[in-house]
Amino acid sequence: MANSKLFPWQAGPKETSKELTLPAALTELTQVLYAQEPPDDDVDNPDEEGAYIDFEPYERFMTPDEFAFDLWTGNDEVDGSEFRIFGSTGAGDKLGFWLVRSGSPVDEQPVVYFGSDGDPSVIARDLGDLLWYFANGFLYDAQPNEALRLIAERHAPERRRSNEEIKAAAEAEFPGFPGYIRSLCR
Repeated sequence: MANSKLFPWQAGPKETSKELTLPAALTELTQVLYAQEPPDDDVDNPDEEGAYIDFEPYERFMTPDEFAFDLWTGNDEVDGSEFRIFGSTGAGDKLGFWLVRSGSPVDEQPVVYFGSDGDPSVIARDLGDLLWYFANGFLYDAQPNEALRLIAERHAPERRRSNEEIKAAAEAEFPGFPGYIRSLCR
């Protein structure tokens, strides 16, 4: 169990259904991603390349037990309750909010990425930036997505930037995140 003096923003051992509910804009993004069709690997279609976003959103945030942060870090003294994980890639990478801004709602928290190879990073300053990150093309070879752009424009119209700018702003605000996570690993 995590030390409550170390993580004062923790909700406690039992999360309520409200604490596990995704913000409305993230729910909209989830609905678009659920509707997408994965590419047919047997067909060589250059028009399909990059159109599919390799990200599976969850219908609600994972509980700390489901996240199994203690297993990810190899440290049974941490429980991951400072994170609200909301999806994963096909490779098992996790994406979620880091509840580091005391008193701020979850959609104003930074978005972090836990690579399946153990590489943690902060990719967006908040949900508004994340919406544009997805609209621009989430990770690697993805292309811009019109349906996700409409969601980003509706919820964060003044925030449009490139993914490089979004990630750079997040890393500038939270430069110590990778080191912090590595310090928890055993």
